[in-house]
Amino acid sequence: MKAVTWHGKRDVRVDTVPDPEIREPTDIVVEITSSGICGSDLHLYEVMGPFMTPGDILGHEPMGLVAEVGGAVTEVKPGDRVVVPFNVSCGTCYMCSQGLQSQCETTQVREQGMGAALFGYTKLYGQVPGGQAEYLRVPFGNTLPIKVPHGPPDGRFVYLSDVLPTAWQAVEYAAVPKGGSVAVLGLGPIGDMCTRIARQRDAGQVIGVDLVPERLERARRNGVEVYDLREHHKDLADLIRESTGGRGPDSVIDAVGMEAHGSPTAKFAQQMTGLLPDALSRPLMQKAGVDRLEALYLAIDIVRRGGTISLSGVYGGMADPMPMLTLFDKQIQLRMGQANVRRWVDDIMPLLTEDDPLGVEGFASHEVPLDQAPQAYEAFQKKQDNAVKILLKP
Repeated sequence: MKAVTWHGKRDVRVDTVPDPEIREPTDIVVEITSSGICGSDLHLYEVMGPFMTPGDILGHEPMGLVAEVGGAVTEVKPGDRVVVPFNVSCGTCYMCSQGLQSQCETTQVREQGMGAALFGYTKLYGQVPGGQAEYLRVPFGNTLPIKVPHGPPDGRFVYLSDVLPTAWQAVEYAAVPKGGSVAVLGLGPIGDMCTRIARQRDAGQVIGVDLVPERLERARRNGVEVYDLREHHKDLADLIRESTGGRGPDSVIDAVGMEAHGSPTAKFAQQMTGLLPDALSRPLMQKAGVDRLEALYLAIDIVRRGGTISLSGVYGGMADPMPMLTLFDKQIQLRMGQANVRRWVDDIMPLLTEDDPLGVEGFASHEVPLDQAPQAYEAFQKKQDNAVKILLKP
């Protein structure tokens, strides 16, 4: 089959690789019809080389048709249409029973000290082959795949794999009061969807911050009060406080995290780790403070006293300084974590209707053939051609 594979920094290719096979009685094989490129894929494209192996199959936002099932699979059958969550979760362990599929005890990557395995995402998360491919082996066929109806286009459902539950959890964790205010920092796919979900869930004021004109305009069209970071870098916090009665927003969602292009200091540190042998660069990437924390610092600055910050952006490294005195003094609540995809599906599914209140069918800015993946990654990373969300079509 054809699959998108990693070969080095900014080097992804479409290779011919062996077809996946049923290994366990509960496995299924899915013929992929759509697979998204995620902002976190850009971390692999740009800076996470120490945790990758040439030939790794990328992608964790797939959907398609069940092609084959193992002998113990009873919940889906060949021909069923399914979305595959990015968490590889069993659905039956203690953590899964608590709605914490991202901490699944069956697939935790214990040798790395990490939570549940993820499709298509580095040694840190199990090095499981991903879904930017023609076919994907999916374990836990009775509990992991999300069955969706035939008929509507893939764009109605594919975001159940990551974007929708990640954004839903971010808004849930933000604890926006009914009629209250929320600021979303970063209007990429996750941040954009956060603004839509916050409005759907009766937030009274939704503020969006970014520096990419196309993203700002996209959010503005959806009724979001937007601020261009390029124009208001120095006075942004004051403007947002002024817009929210002088207190700051009730909630702030950081949807930026570890920017794939980084701040100058972070970019230099990331480049330096890339020059080291893997045995040295892996622990440095895990421990050193190489993140871009401006967004988190801004969130701490602007959230009102007693407010809540929700982190949905991916952060890596453990040596970055946190302003603990400010967090304590302002009595800020802080919630974060990988999205627990399966936990939120029942809440989201009623919104994936013909009325399409979240605008999912028009959410992708580009749909391209799988063999154009290298060009798509480059355009997404460089924010070219108004690329906001790209779906690959095998």
